[in-house]
Amino acid sequence: MTDSPSQFRELPSPLPEGERVLWQGKPTFKGLAIRTFHMRAVAIYFALLIVWKAWSNWSNGESLGEASASAAMLLLPAIGGLALLALLTYLFRRASCYTITSKRVLIQTGVALPITLNIPLGKIANADLHERHDGSGDIPLRIIDTKRTSYVLLWPHIRPWRLRAPEPMMTSVSDVAKVAAILTEAVKAQLDPAAVSLVQTATSGPAQGPLSNSTATAVA
Repeated sequence: MTDSPSQFRELPSPLPEGERVLWQGKPTFKGLAIRTFHMRAVAIYFALLIVWKAWSNWSNGESLGEASASAAMLLLPAIGGLALLALLTYLFRRASCYTITSKRVLIQTGVALPITLNIPLGKIANADLHERHDGSGDIPLRIIDTKRTSYVLLWPHIRPWRLRAPEPMMTSVSDVAKVAAILTEAVKAQLDPAAVSLVQTATSGPAQGPLSNSTATAVA
């Protein structure tokens, strides 16, 4: 099962015999723009700054037209900043690909230096599902491994603020509940179901609760 696979790069190497791709996807543009590069917050900041500048100039004796024209000069850096963030969003999304196979999870990333994180399903100790109102969301993965995951190299595919124990994350995935179900079945096929805990947020908000183990097996 893939999400428009023609958009994605090839896997770094052919899969071994018997291993198959269950799902492949990438972050949504909207999710990266708003939650990773904070374009909405930047737009609000510039809007407030322009309003404050116009009010300040008008309060100091300028006419309404002069005050508005002076404040409008801030539109240039605002548009430039938002355009830069949009470009970064596009580049990071283009370089990103998440793949769930019957044996592992692969996170491909890197705008200037492409890298691939290979996570065997047997190394996943815990996964969280954070679902948003639009059906998209994040799936952070806690890994059983002695090696430290690089927060810098994996950003933005990393759980925020987990600096001491970084957790790789499939971020801003569309239809995230279905992807979590696919991952659950893949992990259950590799491990005793009691050996892994997957939890999700309720679909209506951020509160956490148990993820059902009754989800259907994904179609390869």
